[in-house]
Amino acid sequence: MAIKVTMPRLSDTMTEGTVATWLKKVGDKISEGDILAEIETDKATMEFESFNKGTLLHIGIQAGETAPVDSLLAIIGSEGEDISALLAGGDAPAAEAPKAETKEAPAAEAKTETAAPAKAATELPKGVIVVTMPRLSDTMTEGTVATWLKKEGDAVAEGDILAEIETDKATMEFESFNAGTLLYIGIKEGNTAPVDSLLAIIGPAGTDISGIADNYTAGGTATASTPATEEKAAPAAEKATEATTDSSSNGGRILASPLAKKIASDKGIQLTQVKGSGENGRIVKSDIENFTPSAQAQPAATSGTKPQETAAAPKVFVPAGEVFTEEIKNSQMRKIIAKRLAESLFTAPHYNLVIEVSMDEAMQARATINTVPETKVSFNDMVIKACALALKKHPKINSQWKEDAIIINHHVNIGVAVAVEDGLVVPVLKFTDAMSLSQIGASVRDLAGRAKNKKLGPQEMEGSTFTVSNLGMFGITEFNSIINQPNSAILSVGAIVEKPVVKNGQIVVGNTMMLSLACDHRTIDGATGAQFLQTLKQFIESPVTMLA
Repeated sequence: MAIKVTMPRLSDTMTEGTVATWLKKVGDKISEGDILAEIETDKATMEFESFNKGTLLHIGIQAGETAPVDSLLAIIGSEGEDISALLAGGDAPAAEAPKAETKEAPAAEAKTETAAPAKAATELPKGVIVVTMPRLSDTMTEGTVATWLKKEGDAVAEGDILAEIETDKATMEFESFNAGTLLYIGIKEGNTAPVDSLLAIIGPAGTDISGIADNYTAGGTATASTPATEEKAAPAAEKATEATTDSSSNGGRILASPLAKKIASDKGIQLTQVKGSGENGRIVKSDIENFTPSAQAQPAATSGTKPQETAAAPKVFVPAGEVFTEEIKNSQMRKIIAKRLAESLFTAPHYNLVIEVSMDEAMQARATINTVPETKVSFNDMVIKACALALKKHPKINSQWKEDAIIINHHVNIGVAVAVEDGLVVPVLKFTDAMSLSQIGASVRDLAGRAKNKKLGPQEMEGSTFTVSNLGMFGITEFNSIINQPNSAILSVGAIVEKPVVKNGQIVVGNTMMLSLACDHRTIDGATGAQFLQTLKQFIESPVTMLA
């Protein structure tokens, strides 16, 4: 008997999916476990495998098309089987076959009641898509629209950037997975709303959408945009267009859709070689598919080009002899930083261990390493590498506290604290112990640069097991940090100081650096933390031992 396959829910926040590529065609034999298609969700492009075997009799959603979860994706059955009855409902969300409905009527009713938003989506005018506030990080519960790059009435293509959304971790670009006209904006610039609130409505130009916003209750009440919003959004879009770099800008972010990035990765194509045809030079799927080596894009900037200096913000006039205050609205990032650090300090019993390390050999080693062409390693990179190796020898430091158990992480993912305009972000180096010094250096520069430009993805700030914070470049010789939970420890790195030291009974000039380890006493005892610092000191003071 033929089986209807529906658009799967591949993430907890997914409400619709786009079929990126069909790997099977009508008439192909299907085995259980075969990959049917690649589906683009709100988070990634994922392979979707079949749980049934038979012949692919019908494809309900063509490549490039978007449909709600539970829409008819395909029909699998016996070769030559009559599926006209199953197709009678068209592309509406799939229901059970007639026999199944008779046997399982109560379950079907329950599904109808719990899936009210999905039902509402099917009653929308043809071609109209409701776009909701996306969940852009695992801890995000609400988002703030920083800037609208489109205004009501603008044409929207698949892959266009609709808005910049401020999450609890960063300000991120939010792109459209649908094409049409921006018919309605539900959240104004500067306003905050919960995840799944009505963000926008996209559909064919001139479509009557009256009543849709009022009837939409998935994420709360939406407010219609005003002419002031539109006037404010237009200059913002123009400004964003001017500031956007070419797809191969020197040291900048490559503008490419997630699907284009995945296809390029699969084909081994460097995105810097591809000329984007999308909005603002954005690389889209067709650019990758049509790419040939002879069509390589020329670099947009030379290595000697200096970054454009930004104009300094005008100083606030303070009248002499008068009480004067200025109120700065807390950003979403600042609110979350305050909440997380307060939770960490007041729930984890902190204590600090301080050690002084000699940097003479490290300075010589770094100078030698940096003589290698196209290699640039900082002292912070050497500290990160030493931490990764020391954590493998002292896994209790690489742990996290839970009420019923202590989790020991045997993988090492080091978070690197980076100061940005609105606060602090912690991009993560995954499997740091397996990285070379040059790889760590290149990764840290890339992550830090994109963090300051607000271009980090949420997955790049998740999963740390230990954190390093360095204020040495500001001349700070010693400081204590608050633990970045769920980590159990954070290392504070101070500046390298030239001063008199005693070596072999003689007073000589030496270079030293202070390291302070903040530990959670629930997971790390004092002796355990001290042993970790001793191992870390050995690695830093004798960098050649990191090669053993």
